[in-house]
Amino acid sequence: MPSVDALTLSAIGIGTACGVGVAGWCALLGARRRSVGFQAVVVALAVVAAVGAGVLVAASQMFINGEDLAALLVILPAAGTVGIVAALALGHHVGTASRSLAGLLRRLEDDGAPGEWGGPSNGSGELAGLARELAATQARLAESRARTQAVEASRRELVAWVSHDLRTPLSAIRAMIEALEDGVADDAETVARYHRTVRLETERLARLVDELFELSRIGAHTLRLSLEPASLSDLVSDALAATRPAAEAKAIGLSGRVLGPGPSIELSTPEFGRALRNLLDNAVRHTPPGGQVTIESGYEASSATVSVIDSCGGIPAEELERVFEVAYRGDAARGRDGGAGAGLGLAIARGLIEAQGGVIAVHNEGAGCVFTVRMPLGRDALDVRSSRGTSRGRAPAGSQRR
Repeated sequence: MPSVDALTLSAIGIGTACGVGVAGWCALLGARRRSVGFQAVVVALAVVAAVGAGVLVAASQMFINGEDLAALLVILPAAGTVGIVAALALGHHVGTASRSLAGLLRRLEDDGAPGEWGGPSNGSGELAGLARELAATQARLAESRARTQAVEASRRELVAWVSHDLRTPLSAIRAMIEALEDGVADDAETVARYHRTVRLETERLARLVDELFELSRIGAHTLRLSLEPASLSDLVSDALAATRPAAEAKAIGLSGRVLGPGPSIELSTPEFGRALRNLLDNAVRHTPPGGQVTIESGYEASSATVSVIDSCGGIPAEELERVFEVAYRGDAARGRDGGAGAGLGLAIARGLIEAQGGVIAVHNEGAGCVFTVRMPLGRDALDVRSSRGTSRGRAPAGSQRR
């Protein structure tokens, strides 16, 4: 074929294709809200029309003889029919996958719970990827909803416990004040006892309010921490001194062990000391008279550790994960102390420790349980430990426990 004829045929093909393409594009714009199958049929028809128009124009210019034109006019409708059927099948396939995704979205909106089916199994790669993202979103929403429900249940439990802990001392205070006002209690010994009881109950209420305020600051992330170098052994000694009167009142042995010297660590001393006191108070509260509470401090490779070991009888395995929840009090076996507070001490301890970059954990051991606090050592502290060689031959905190 001469090059001039080839160029002419190319121009005819390009021209007819552009003309039909513009018409097809306008048709697609008008059908943009129709189904994918309908749009696929429009595309198939546009392709067949472009080829047919090119053939007719070429035939009119005598590039195609009559017999070839007749053959093409038979082939094109047949090919177009097959193309339309294929487009309809493709549209049905995509429509089924999209309806499956719509069902997944409806389930996501209804309950956020992950279903057994995660999306179209025979869809395109893009639809399958979208289905996987939706399934992952479903799982995240379900997890978030479960956490929200757990927090709400914990909040209701906290309100119930705090209401009880407020009502009980207030009722006692009101009864004693009414007795004093009515002259029912008129002897000096009874009056003095009532005064002592009112003072103790008032202090208990003040502690509860203080705990609630501290917990609200932790939850709102408004703690103002002032980190400074602190001696771990000094903090342990201060916590022991603050807890000793309560331990002696219950005839509980209270001791401390420092497993070797170490560098000072960056802490907010008041908050860390309060966390240690909360852990010791919890141990003393749940340890029976005659029991033993021990606090150990030491150093591991990159952290300072403090462990509080009690003889409370242990915590049920299914409740170990809940002991740091707000308002958790445990079962009756651990609730030996009737004035055991609203279950805020351990939640506050965890919040204060985690606010300083530490972690706290609990596990059963022997006749009781062990609460372990780990605080990270800074680079300077690690250099000091390396120069002193304190990591060599040093047993981690708690390795010498019974």
